Amino acid sequence: MKLVIMTQPTFFVEEDKILTTLFDEGMDNLHLFKPGASPMYSERLLSLLPETFYNKITVHDHYYLKNEYGLAGIHIDDKEKTTPKDYKGKFSRTCTCVNDLNDMKKKAEYIFLYNIFDVQDENATNRLIAHNELETAAKKGLIDKHVYAFGGVSLENIKTAKELGFGGVVVCEDLWNKFDIHNELDFKDLINHFEKLKKAVS
Repeated sequence: MKLVIMTQPTFFVEEDKILTTLFDEGMDNLHLFKPGASPMYSERLLSLLPETFYNKITVHDHYYLKNEYGLAGIHIDDKEKTTPKDYKGKFSRTCTCVNDLNDMKKKAEYIFLYNIFDVQDENATNRLIAHNELETAAKKGLIDKHVYAFGGVSLENIKTAKELGFGGVVVCEDLWNKFDIHNELDFKDLINHFEKLKKAVS
C-alpha cells in the first residue's frame, strides 16, 4: 500500500527541513498543495529541497513547476478540469463519487477518493461516503491499487482502508498535527509518527 503525504495548505518556517527529513526517512510521494498561494512561494520551497527528491513531488497548482523542476507529475483537484494542453507527463486526480471511479481510473496514474473518513470542507455537495457504499465499490472492483483513500486518514483507520482494497492512503492532518508550526522547532514527534504510518501501510 502506498503512503502519500500532503503538505500543509500554508507555508511555514521549518517546512523545508521537515520535508527533507521525511524524504530521508523514506517518503516517496509528496503532494505539494498550497491553494491560493503565489507560485513564487512554491518555487522558494522547492529551491530549498535537495534536487534528488524532486521526482517524488506532485504539484496541485502552477503546473509549469512540473517541467521546471523535473517533478513527478501534476494533480487535478477539479472534476471538470482537463489536463493542460500539450501536457505529456503523469497526472493524478481527485474523485468525490464512487460512480466516477471507472472513467477516471482509465486515464490517470492514480485517483484520490475523497471524503472517506472525514468531510474535508464545508461544501454542501461533498458528503462522507458511507462504509457500505465503499464495500460495494470494492466488491465491484472499483476500489483497487490505483485508488487512494483521502479525507480524515489517520494511523487508526489505515487498516480499514487496507481491508477495503485501497492501493494507498493520503495523509495530511494526522501527520501535521504532530507539529505546532507557530511555536515549535523540534519536529521529532512528527518524524516518529511518520515512521508509524509507514509501518501501518507496509
